Amino acid sequence: MRTSTFPLFLKLLIAVSGGLLIAVQAHSSNVVNPESLQYIPKTVAASLEKNQIPRDAISISVVEIESGRPGKITAKTELDWRSQQAMNPASTMKLITTLAGLDILGPQYRWRTNIYTDGFIRQATLKGNLYLQGTGDPKLIPEELAKMMRALQSLGIQKIDGDLIFDRSAYAPSVMEHNTIDGESLRAYNVPPDPLLYAFRTLSFQIGKSRTADFIDISYTPPLSQFRVINQMQLVDQSCDNWKSNIRFNLDPEVDGSSNNQLLNAQFSGSFPSACKGVSYNVVALDANTFLTQGFSAAWELAGGTWVKAPRGKSGTVPLAARLLLQFEGIPLADDVQDINKYSNNVMARQLMLTLALQKMGKPATTENGELVIQSWLKDLGLQFSGLVIENGSGLSRNEAISAAHLNQLLVSARNLSVADTFYNSLPIAGTDGTMKNRLMAHLRKFLHLKKKPEARIKTGSLADVRAISGYVMSKSGKMYAVTSFINHPNAWRGLDAHDQLLAWLLDDGPEPKQAR
Repeated sequence: MRTSTFPLFLKLLIAVSGGLLIAVQAHSSNVVNPESLQYIPKTVAASLEKNQIPRDAISISVVEIESGRPGKITAKTELDWRSQQAMNPASTMKLITTLAGLDILGPQYRWRTNIYTDGFIRQATLKGNLYLQGTGDPKLIPEELAKMMRALQSLGIQKIDGDLIFDRSAYAPSVMEHNTIDGESLRAYNVPPDPLLYAFRTLSFQIGKSRTADFIDISYTPPLSQFRVINQMQLVDQSCDNWKSNIRFNLDPEVDGSSNNQLLNAQFSGSFPSACKGVSYNVVALDANTFLTQGFSAAWELAGGTWVKAPRGKSGTVPLAARLLLQFEGIPLADDVQDINKYSNNVMARQLMLTLALQKMGKPATTENGELVIQSWLKDLGLQFSGLVIENGSGLSRNEAISAAHLNQLLVSARNLSVADTFYNSLPIAGTDGTMKNRLMAHLRKFLHLKKKPEARIKTGSLADVRAISGYVMSKSGKMYAVTSFINHPNAWRGLDAHDQLLAWLLDDGPEPKQAR
């Protein structure tokens, strides 16, 4: 964790020098490479040609990281193909956000959700409203909410006679607007930030053929009160390839005549292939207040708590006269960063960037302030990235940009920080987990006989017209490389193989003293 404060308004001028060896101490320098380093490995070039991706649509930076004393790590450029060109990095932008978060806040940083009341506790009943004040915990999930319920009960509360008021004043209203780059507002990857984000505001339905009978089972998470599933789907004898295309989903409100409470019916109709062993159908179908109200209510009931009447949930602010009942702490930042990088969680990355703004510049947090904090942190490290554009810190953007050379400089600089191992371990491992789980598996089998096996820890990124990789490769001879490559082209979706060829080349100790152009 960095303890020094850094000014957010000063302009730091950094001299840019060239050379083959970069001494990474207080700063890294931009590198101007000789022509001998400007080439594309043959297997990568062949893949690009096969998939009709022109060479001027890809950038590649490969740097060998050489061990040294802390603060004295050196890096030798091995390959530089258009690496100075700023390009859209897609989700590899999360590397900047997560490394900044770890270094500024510290791996053990925990978000706090405060619960206030304007009432009192009498005979195990809380008579009054509950006010939830969020600070942007990105992983307030059912397991964490269950802990919160137990903590409330430890205060002597078994019944609640009041409503729920949600204080989201930690964020500026503009950052909570539901804007998307593709119009898919019901998709989980497009969920907007929320200081009281619960379970990513996503309903996840698990659908599959029953093991004991010829019908379809549907379960869902997180648990919600006043919610039920109506299953009208039919099993059909088909392959599982396009299972989603024949499912019809509707969420319809209904007033319960006996209690006058509103119920929500999740109705599934259409057909489901019998060949499917089990799938997840995720949808963002409820507004933030309804989702949190029904999620909180269900969690309280599952913990054995009761309500005098079903609570209403609405937005508001904590009154000055309210008293603090509970300060609930979420999981450590290091664990959140694992989820952000391994599974490329967009809203978690966005909330981390907003947390930097909140912690360093106060509320309400804005993306503009989050960018200022990150830019100042980069300057504090001695890094000046011309062409860097940060819009939301997640890579889910058409505007974010950085060069492959600069992102590689960040990877090299990371090795000098106290959070180096935490950051390294957060990246997906090829053939093992995260977004790299099913990649390079055949190539990695070649190394099963080795005592110390090579590995690729790579953050991936993808948008329409964009494919990206960035991370570290430990080669079969024990060399560590930082590698970053972007493809920006309409055929970028075909570029996965080219990137796998690049990583395989590095695993095999591809760089040699002399390479043909």
